[in-house]
Amino acid sequence: MKLFTRRRRARRMEKELGTGLWRQAHDRYVRGLDRYHQILEGVEDDQLHNQLVLIGDELAEQLPTVYDLCRTAHEVYPAEGMQVPGGAANRLHSCLSRAANHLATTAEAAAMARLQHGTVEAVRRRADQVMSCLQDAEAALAGE
Repeated sequence: MKLFTRRRRARRMEKELGTGLWRQAHDRYVRGLDRYHQILEGVEDDQLHNQLVLIGDELAEQLPTVYDLCRTAHEVYPAEGMQVPGGAANRLHSCLSRAANHLATTAEAAAMARLQHGTVEAVRRRADQVMSCLQDAEAALAGE
C-alpha cells in the first residue's frame, strides 16, 4: 500500500472511529483476524488448511460489520478515551470486546488443530461464538 494511501486511510479511520474506545474495539478484532491468518501459514495438511481457510474467510467477511458497528458507535456514543460512555454503549462495547476475545480463542483453537491437538469442530464452535457476539452487538446498537 502506498504511503499516501495509508495516511489517507488512517485519517479517515481516526475521523470515523476516533482514537479511543471504538478504535480499540475495531483494532482488537483486526489483530485477532491477523493472528488467525498467521496460524494458517503453518498448516501443512491440505484438508485441514482448506477447512480453516473457509472459517477464516467467514471471520474476515465480518470486518466491514465490525467497522460499521464501531463507526456508528463513535457517532452515537463518542468516546476519545477508554471510558465506556455507559447505558446502551456498555452492552455494545461488551459484545464487541467478547467478539474480539472469541476471535483470539478461535486462532488458538486453529493453532491446536494445526498441531493435531485440537479439531476443526472446536475452531468452528469458537468462530460461531464470534458471529453470535457480533449479532448481539448489532442488536445492542439497534436498541433491542
